[in-house]
Amino acid sequence: MKSIRHFFDRFFAPIQPLAAGIYTYQAPPDAEFPYRLHLRVEPNGNSLLIVNASTVLHLNRTATEYAYHLIQQTPKTEVASTIAKRYQVPEDQALNDFNNFVAKLNILIETPDLDPITFLGFDRQDPYSGSSSAPYRLDCALTYRTSDEIYQDVAPQDRVDRELLCEEWKTILDKAWGAGIPQIIFTGGEPTLRPDLKDLIQHAENLGQVTGLLTDGLRLTTLEYIEELLQCGLDHLMIMLDPSNEQSWEAVRDAMSQDIYVTVHLTLTQEISEQIEDLLDQLQKLEVPSISLSIGDPTLKDYLENARQAVMDHNMQLVWDLPVPYSQFNPVALELSESGESLPENHRAWLYVEPDGDVLEQQGKPEVLGNLLRDSWEEIWKQE
Repeated sequence: MKSIRHFFDRFFAPIQPLAAGIYTYQAPPDAEFPYRLHLRVEPNGNSLLIVNASTVLHLNRTATEYAYHLIQQTPKTEVASTIAKRYQVPEDQALNDFNNFVAKLNILIETPDLDPITFLGFDRQDPYSGSSSAPYRLDCALTYRTSDEIYQDVAPQDRVDRELLCEEWKTILDKAWGAGIPQIIFTGGEPTLRPDLKDLIQHAENLGQVTGLLTDGLRLTTLEYIEELLQCGLDHLMIMLDPSNEQSWEAVRDAMSQDIYVTVHLTLTQEISEQIEDLLDQLQKLEVPSISLSIGDPTLKDYLENARQAVMDHNMQLVWDLPVPYSQFNPVALELSESGESLPENHRAWLYVEPDGDVLEQQGKPEVLGNLLRDSWEEIWKQE
């Protein structure tokens, strides 16, 4: 039996994945569609591909190799020959698969205003399905101050005694990029209360990170302000809608008129739940593509299920994993809990940074893993 295993190990050795690391490519200035790619290859051969610092693709091992050769500008004939030998497939099939990969990627590059995590039919690794060398996302709570009393009780202001300065936050963004974290969410509190928000978005953009903003939207009704955020490189936006506030609706309308992907969040109460069909009708007329839902009271979980079904009936995408108020009470988490399941403990798809730099596994979990300003990334990531 050992001799048979030795024979197969000798002649059919397991395919070794690409070397883990970060690989980048910048298209020349005269390209028809200038673009830049950042590929983070994991030790298991899967990867994250970041396109134009605005879209993240989760790729399996084969798609990772195609992305790697595209970044390395390997000649197509050499790509076909290499893939054919590694995977024991005909060269014409390998070349056809590579061309299909490039064609789909070009569609993504040339299409504005996409979901920040888009797949376009790529053969990919499902997000959160295994351990990784670093999170997919870092949620940065810039402040716990709020501009609207409705969220005052949600923000845990007593947890921090100071807010990091702009240069300190830039240090944290640098550490995150050095660790290979491709996406940053600026949240709070109300992050637009920070006068340096634009500087931080610009810094993340310069590094190559995808940036998102969670906001009550009240400052977005100033056209000049939202345009400045977009010019700094903001990629996607979530507005926490207060259906009773006309300015909140105005923020949604103004955001939808811009070239940015928009999600609207609703924290369900009994009153809002009873209006959910009408609210979704209005949001659909505004062409809002995706909805986030949570509940402040776990006893309202039936309302949450009804709202989720209504979102599906309106053919709108459901976003469930962003650090919104009461984010632990979202449709997916409650459904998994009822079935006795949960996301794998080692998925570590995101980490949450408080206004003073303390790092939590996620919003609402009190255990501190370290402080990202003072501690090294390696020390924080190894914490259980």
